[in-house]
Amino acid sequence: MPRGDKSSYTDKQKRQTAHIEEGYEKKGVPKDEAVRRAWATENKVSGGGKKTGSGRKHDK
Repeated sequence: MPRGDKSSYTDKQKRQTAHIEEGYEKKGVPKDEAVRRAWATENKVSGGGKKTGSGRKHDK
């Protein structure tokens, strides 16, 4: 998957990112920086795109 490809994210993650981006723009952050920060924030919260497979680590 090429860098920047958002196809592995769920619709919910994409909606949340758009909402986060709006918040940054209201604070006066430039559009491109707001987009970058919004995706970084979503990755921090959710751990990235869709996760599948039986070998995934489970945090308890």
